[in-house]
Amino acid sequence: MKKKRIPRVCALDLGASRVGVAVSDELGLLAHPRGVFDGKDQRKLLQAVKALADDEALDRILVGLPLHMSGREGEGAKRARMLAQAIANATGLEVELLDERLTTVEAKRSLRDSGVHGKKAKAHIDEASAVVMLQAWLDTRRP
Repeated sequence: MKKKRIPRVCALDLGASRVGVAVSDELGLLAHPRGVFDGKDQRKLLQAVKALADDEALDRILVGLPLHMSGREGEGAKRARMLAQAIANATGLEVELLDERLTTVEAKRSLRDSGVHGKKAKAHIDEASAVVMLQAWLDTRRP
């Protein structure tokens, strides 16, 4: 009998210059940081996401949707929607938009609690935000 493979998922936290990356483990339980991609050049970003999708055998990609605290969408949300569609086109995978309000706040708190401060924290905030987003998504799908 063939064992069913657990879907692998990636989360992307879109920043102006960096895109934080997190990928789920083989059991679909934990989010792991995978660094950042350069977010300045969309063509290179799409190539990097496609390569990651192939290397990690991803089934789905989550993209952070930056909403205002009121829930309304601004320019950042419009950019995220357009990029999510470009990622779906480039990878052929399902791309899901996730409300990312407060993920940066939670990521900063997590880094601070881990003893990471200053420039080092700033360098890791995007991937930490992607981890927070993915872990929350995984936690809502546990039986």
